[in-house]
Amino acid sequence: MAALTSARMKGEPRSTGFLTLPVKGATTIYGGAQVCLDATGYAVPGAVATTLTTMGIAEETVVNAGADGAKTVVVRTSAGDLDHLLENDGTNPVTIAHVGKDVYVQDDQTVCSLATGRSVAGKCTGVTSKGVYVRFPL
Repeated sequence: MAALTSARMKGEPRSTGFLTLPVKGATTIYGGAQVCLDATGYAVPGAVATTLTTMGIAEETVVNAGADGAKTVVVRTSAGDLDHLLENDGTNPVTIAHVGKDVYVQDDQTVCSLATGRSVAGKCTGVTSKGVYVRFPL
């Protein structure tokens, strides 16, 4: 594209910390769920897979009974250094030794320490009796 030769209309800015993402067809994402993008770029709930990119936490429940992208979901990211509290897996738990390291998607509300067959959820920023604090990559 060529450089401007006159003023242009500015695009609408996007609010820091929130993204609106197209949802995969025949998919339900529950409010509070860990939301990932699949290999085709559509939002799906977190699950065991190696091809997901974690984006954040769903602000509300979205049921997309239609085609890919027929519905969107608003996702809260970790912009502004926001950490999200997720459940800790009982089989492959995240421990204090994982603080500052990658943790992995187990399902739409749980992270674990096992990398095999899983996508990165984000960095562990703390572990408590309530769960694991995670900072998402974006």
